[in-house]
Amino acid sequence: MSKIGFVGLGIMGTPMAEHLIKAGHEVFLYTISDIPAVLVEAGGKACVSGKDVAQKADIIITMVPDTPHVAAALFDANGIAAGLSAGKIVVDMSSISPVETKKFAERINALGCQYLDAPVSGGEVGAKSASLTIMVGGPEDAFATVKPLFELMGKNITLVGDNGAGQTTKVANQIIVALNIEAVGEALLFAAKMGADPAKVRQALMGGFASSRILELHGDRMVKRTFDPGFRIELHQKDLNLALSSARAIGVSLPNTANAQELFNACAAHGGSGWDHSAMVRALEKLANFEIGQQA
Repeated sequence: MSKIGFVGLGIMGTPMAEHLIKAGHEVFLYTISDIPAVLVEAGGKACVSGKDVAQKADIIITMVPDTPHVAAALFDANGIAAGLSAGKIVVDMSSISPVETKKFAERINALGCQYLDAPVSGGEVGAKSASLTIMVGGPEDAFATVKPLFELMGKNITLVGDNGAGQTTKVANQIIVALNIEAVGEALLFAAKMGADPAKVRQALMGGFASSRILELHGDRMVKRTFDPGFRIELHQKDLNLALSSARAIGVSLPNTANAQELFNACAAHGGSGWDHSAMVRALEKLANFEIGQQA
């Protein structure tokens, strides 16, 4: 049984921490809001700060929304770094800047501790079902130590490279997902406007080379108009901002990523920041003055 800290208990962090508790680990918990009762009832131990968590645990996991939140969780006066002692491992499972991740790792390493960046893909459904894809950057020995914990939360677990490589992989993942959502939205909108039944078009395409998880899951959402998250547009906007800012820093052009971000921005302008990211199709529908499912 390991002593594990978990900081950040939102819609992703709560089920992830619960898997660790139910596996028999001693889990120390902290979040800026109330610690979910379900975790305490399961045997988790509430702490008063990130520092408190780090003092009691050997492996400390963070799962918070964005880069500034990770910086605060780690380095505020009562943050995790203040409670670390040599030999401990910090694992950030948030989705944040690859550039800042490398800086965070250097600061944690300077305290005699190891750092893994291990962002995830799979959303709330994957967190609850312990089927997340986990992309890891950091030293091999730390990865080997933490891997049994990753296996309690996910299925496809890969050590990609050094610190920052996990976050880089997650940004690449979000580029692919966004562009696939756009492609599925354009295709189903085109088919519907041409007078074809978009549900049957989707069904037919699922048997061919165009088949994908996005077509399967988000194509269904587009046809059925079910845009409750899921993964919110505002979070995907954050991830594409990371992609575009990092690309600008290294001199790479990502024109279609920028276009997908503009479609997300249009959704947000229409009050859709909290919609599921499959609702990107609504921006395309506005441009076409036609909705999927509408009589052609």
